Amino acid sequence: MKTEKILMATTILATGALQRFRCANFAGATAGATDAVLGVPNADYGVGEQAGVSTHGEILVEAGADIAAGARVQSDADGRVVTLAAGKAWGEARDAATAAGEIIRVLR
Repeated sequence: MKTEKILMATTILATGALQRFRCANFAGATAGATDAVLGVPNADYGVGEQAGVSTHGEILVEAGADIAAGARVQSDADGRVVTLAAGKAWGEARDAATAAGEIIRVLR
């Protein structure tokens, strides 16, 4: 079982439905592939709710594809993490993922 080590968290007004284990952007919606990632919601939130978002530490996140441990990661179009293709990384994978849907730790 993987565990989190949250070092910093914040709240943000959810402007879209937010899912646990999927990245959130600075606007309060699920992060897209080109969005800067604020962090990962600590639960599911509906529009208009104040969402708790883990921003730093070892954070549990859903993988969007296979990822090697140590790879720098970014959000995909669905808020899952994938290996960095371009732009700014959000963190580094602490665990490997062999397929989409696996929960891994990301160090940020």
